[in-house]
Amino acid sequence: MKRLLAGAAALATAFVLAACSGGGASGGPNAGGGAVAAAGTGGGTPTMSTTSAAPTTSSATPTPTPTPTTSASKPAPTSTTPKPKPKPKPQPPADPGVPCAAAAASAGTAACVDISAHKAWLLQGGKVIYGPVPMLPGRKSNPTPTGTFSVISKEKMHLSKEFDNAEMPNSVFFYPGDAFHTGSLSVYSHGCIHLSAGASLKFFNTLHVGDVVQVVP
Repeated sequence: MKRLLAGAAALATAFVLAACSGGGASGGPNAGGGAVAAAGTGGGTPTMSTTSAAPTTSSATPTPTPTPTTSASKPAPTSTTPKPKPKPKPQPPADPGVPCAAAAASAGTAACVDISAHKAWLLQGGKVIYGPVPMLPGRKSNPTPTGTFSVISKEKMHLSKEFDNAEMPNSVFFYPGDAFHTGSLSVYSHGCIHLSAGASLKFFNTLHVGDVVQVVP
């Protein structure tokens, strides 16, 4: 009995080995392909496992080329045409009522004195701007010099050392020791030109050092 069981076991073992090795050691065309032989032995349909990878498309989007910017602004045109020079203003003609030709010909401010007429004027560019106003010149023993001079100095309150510090308001000197200033219009001077207080102030404020002063006989 034991021998019978042992023989059966050996037969079963041999069958199993033949099933796993694809037909034993004879080496058929399916040798080494156990899984395929087993599938064929079972009569089933072999399963094909084929995985196809989806194609990957890598398309780079082209970068747009920047469009060059064109500056449409144009530089302002430069004018090369020279500007016309302003014409010089014509000088006004000399006042025919003034007996001082040199003072009337001066382009700036000037003074005119007429000793015989006892009159005085202020001019600007040959035109009378003030006067005539009454004046009184020096006495015969101390006459006022005649001729064309210019203002040499001005002093708001001059004190005459020659005549005991006598006050000479609004003094405008046009000759050494002689000036326009406030003085009596009834008493002759010692060479100066006496004017009223208002007239002497006008002469003082209008005339400047260097201005022409003409005294005619």
